Amino acid sequence: MPPEPLTRERILEATEEVLRRHGQAKATVVDVARALGVSHGSVYRHFPTKAALREAVTGRWLERTTGVLADIAADTEGPAADRLTRWLDTLFAAKRRKAGDDPELFGTYMVLTSETAKVVDAHVAELVGQLTRIITDGITQGAFAPTAPEPTARAVFDATARFHNPAHAAEWRHPEIEEQFSVVRELLLRGLCAPAQNGAPWPNPAAE
Repeated sequence: MPPEPLTRERILEATEEVLRRHGQAKATVVDVARALGVSHGSVYRHFPTKAALREAVTGRWLERTTGVLADIAADTEGPAADRLTRWLDTLFAAKRRKAGDDPELFGTYMVLTSETAKVVDAHVAELVGQLTRIITDGITQGAFAPTAPEPTARAVFDATARFHNPAHAAEWRHPEIEEQFSVVRELLLRGLCAPAQNGAPWPNPAAE
């Protein structure tokens, strides 16, 4: 049987395994090549530098979250408020799974993302773009108050950073984190909703 062709995807899969075993500080292109049973020159034909390989594997890791969220953003059948709720819930759940299921690799990627700003910036831009689509649809539906969709989407993303930015991963194990997330999410939704959708006004403690 002829050997399996060496592809970018195979290299990235092997790189993840090497990173899991050795960590980003010790993992080398030679380690990746050895895991694949090829020369390191073969790896360099697909990724000209170690930095390029790190950038690609980081982008691949981030894209696993982006794809699922893109489906929610593109689902224009349901109310925008429901889509936004599902989108935020899915993002938080995905990041928590990454941190909890594979902590060694998650820690490695925290370091790698700090070294690959271009990839991270593109990832954030994609996520904010998805939020922008949901908010735009909500305005069109009359569910959200008229606003500038893109700056508002960025504000929603920033306001929920505690629940998706890896820098806060240690907090995600807190027993009250889900309740705290729910409070922030509902506050944001309440603020986005058009006046007619808001229902009764917020209670005024001073009036009680």
